Amino acid sequence: KRSRIHGIGGFARRDLKQGTLLIEYLGRKITKAESLGHCEAGNVYIFSLDDQHDLDGNVPWNPARFINHSCAPNSEPEDIGGRMWIVALRDIQAGEEITYNYGYDLEDYRRYPCRCGTSKCCGYIVAEAFRDAIQKCGDV
Repeated sequence: KRSRIHGIGGFARRDLKQGTLLIEYLGRKITKAESLGHCEAGNVYIFSLDDQHDLDGNVPWNPARFINHSCAPNSEPEDIGGRMWIVALRDIQAGEEITYNYGYDLEDYRRYPCRCGTSKCCGYIVAEAFRDAIQKCGDV
């Protein structure tokens, strides 16, 4: 449904316990070279799988692509047996928006402003490890 963060979001239909496998992130397995081309064309639904392959989640059969980024996420992606799952980091209440940190690097980070609105928001969609670097640049 509509998200206060951005566009459409994924929401819990019932109360969920920490550690619950929420949804599998589906898509086409592609090479790193294909992935680069997709990213340069503006595809933001790419997950890194390993050194050779990525997962292109920009497919109609992947409802997990609607899960938005948050600087204070309630879930995280986890590779389980070669499949990418979104897993609850904490208990999630029915009606709460499901979020995870997209984990972007610092390259062109200013092109990806964050709209999560949490008290931990650093202003950009970046991995937690890069927040201090952004603050040192005076962007927050």
